[in-house]
Amino acid sequence: MRTPSTETPPESGHLFGLTDGEAGYALLRVTLGLNILLHGVLRLVGGPGVFADSLVKAFTGSLMPTALVRPFALVLPFAETLVGALLLVGLLTRPVLAAGGLLMMALVFGTALRGEWETLSVQMLYVGFYAALLGTARFNRLSLDRLRLPVTAATSHPVS
Repeated sequence: MRTPSTETPPESGHLFGLTDGEAGYALLRVTLGLNILLHGVLRLVGGPGVFADSLVKAFTGSLMPTALVRPFALVLPFAETLVGALLLVGLLTRPVLAAGGLLMMALVFGTALRGEWETLSVQMLYVGFYAALLGTARFNRLSLDRLRLPVTAATSHPVS
């Protein structure tokens, strides 16, 4: 027969005042934001025109016309930088996750047209991260959104 332990078990479910769900959400959101931010920044540092030229070359012979590839390629680094920065700090999180998801849809479409299935597999992982974050946005406590939006009494989570 077991006797009750006199030791107090360590508090579980909280890390730095966050629940496990909130800490996990912050970890994934911040890490994805950093990743996407650096995608954009490095493309900007290398030159948006240089990146656009390389993408136009990669789409040569595909069904995607250059008239669509080049403008998209010129805007992409700026969009990635903005999405990444906003995710990193947790500002406008839900709309930014939706925008990032739409951006991924465009990238998946182009990658599928080129038949680059390995790259497409990696892109689908990103889609999964965006979907997971969007579907669990109620855990977005460690964010600028939390500071700027009112908290509802029923959920104790920001309204956005």
